Amino acid sequence: MKHGIYYSYWEHEWSAKFGPHIEKVAKLGFDVIEVAAHHINDYSDAELAAIRQSAIDNNIILTAGIGPSKSKNLASADASVRAAGKAFFEKTLTNVAKLDIKTIGGALHSYWPVDYSQPVDKEGDRARGVEGIHGISDFANNLGINLCIEVLNRFENHVLNTAAEGVAFVKDVGKPNVKVMLDTFHMNIEEDSFGDAIRTAGPLLGHFHTGESNRRVPGKGRIPWHEIGLALREINYQGTVVMEPFVKTGGTIGSDIRVWRDLTDGADEAKMDEDARNSLAFSRFVLGG
Repeated sequence: MKHGIYYSYWEHEWSAKFGPHIEKVAKLGFDVIEVAAHHINDYSDAELAAIRQSAIDNNIILTAGIGPSKSKNLASADASVRAAGKAFFEKTLTNVAKLDIKTIGGALHSYWPVDYSQPVDKEGDRARGVEGIHGISDFANNLGINLCIEVLNRFENHVLNTAAEGVAFVKDVGKPNVKVMLDTFHMNIEEDSFGDAIRTAGPLLGHFHTGESNRRVPGKGRIPWHEIGLALREINYQGTVVMEPFVKTGGTIGSDIRVWRDLTDGADEAKMDEDARNSLAFSRFVLGG
């Protein structure tokens, strides 16, 4: 397994530049940094080239995450929105590939966060989502990119809430570069068993996010990490494990994730770095055995 962290642990805004964090995560001992692809199309080719070179220089793997906006929803009932979504993904994937990113995960099949002020159509959204992902999968595959469809909790999405639903969706898409993505925060809300959910995903598990039920770094909560590690080893998972802690209030990140209290306990950046380093050591031990 390769272990990483989402850059937004240190940030307030999704649009924050992620390049400066590459050297930091390398010094903390991580293998991977995950970046938000929401604003990647605003980067110049020169900026993307510099970021890629920094990753090479620091021996860091880049992965990406995204929750498309409602106006770029591949599963929209509006054909013009679906077309805008496909165009957005093709442009985004093209730029993601310039960073040598091989994995992009998130609510690719839908949009995030879902607007529950209007009625939802789970069956229709799922069918259109399968069609939408199928429609961009070959484009992504030609760039060497895996599309990892994230299973989210009921408060953030309605289409896929369990590993079993994720597996069925991916099988319906039927493309080798379309895989399941699980996240312990969401699993804690929806799954009967962490271990069974991981075993259900099995060889289709393409990306794995970790975090406590309180959204702190692994090891600062009550998630059953030994059970999770055992299941990952049982399915011989060799992919990326990226911790996705959200601990800071304020900005678009704090607002979208609903962080209404300081989960750092007043930590400065040095203490946050220490917490990340300690959590990495904990994760390597408990997940890798």
